[in-house]
Amino acid sequence: MKRVERSAKEWKARLTPEQFKITRKKGTERAFTGATWDEHRDGLYHCVCCDSTLFHSKTKFDSGTGWPSFSAPEVPEHVAEVEDRTLWMRRTEVVCAVCDAHLGHVFPDGPEPTGQRFCLNSGALRFEPSASDAQA
Repeated sequence: MKRVERSAKEWKARLTPEQFKITRKKGTERAFTGATWDEHRDGLYHCVCCDSTLFHSKTKFDSGTGWPSFSAPEVPEHVAEVEDRTLWMRRTEVVCAVCDAHLGHVFPDGPEPTGQRFCLNSGALRFEPSASDAQA
């Protein structure tokens, strides 16, 4: 896996202000506002920064949180977990392992078989519908 590294100036030129705030500054979009939280088509979710494949819609589920939630990565080596001790709590941050983009957090309250809930920001993802759903 080839790492993608850019300066803040380069990221700002490639991303929208919201995408930059989420992915490079560890921001969070408001619940129920992101482009993909209510996406139900078949397809792949990519990192908005480096286009690495991250998750497949087959593992997406409605967590009721207002953010896209997945039970497992499509390409596990593209997703890394980092301890997050901000906001006076201990959580596990999810980042793109290729470019270090902040994606969201993972929690141990997801559905079987993994029991995980990758709670992500739509602004960190680019959805690519499958060929059959792209024409729908």
